[in-house]
Amino acid sequence: MSDMELYQGPLDVKAIFGRWLDEEAASNYGAFTPFIGTVREEGGIEALSFDIYEPVLRSWFDAWQEKARARGAKLWMAHSVGDVPVHTSSYMAAVFSPRRRVALELIEEFVEDFKANAPIWKYDVIDGRRIYAEDRSTPMEGAGVLELGKRNEE
Repeated sequence: MSDMELYQGPLDVKAIFGRWLDEEAASNYGAFTPFIGTVREEGGIEALSFDIYEPVLRSWFDAWQEKARARGAKLWMAHSVGDVPVHTSSYMAAVFSPRRRVALELIEEFVEDFKANAPIWKYDVIDGRRIYAEDRSTPMEGAGVLELGKRNEE
């Protein structure tokens, strides 16, 4: 399996983490620090929905994997594509590292940058309709609905 995985719908957290642990069992890392993102019930949503262009996300993730390697660590990430109901997981990340401090620092840096900069487009699902969540999506110059909106305004 790849260190960056995309799945349709909600993530099977137990199965994915179990597989990551199995993959790294012989790696002699002293620390494993996971993070699970769960869809919260707020603002009347019944789900979140995600669009991802994998090559761009892969490039972003690979840059982070290089940062992790420079610190002797390894990153794993899984994200959902499509609809993810409230109270289920859409995002998982983990750091395997020889040292506890590196794992704790790196997971925080990675998750915060993911939230701010990962090229993922988010939608609220309310009454069965997908509504683009511009304030929680990452804009990309010249791409997608953001660019289309700019062109229509001109």
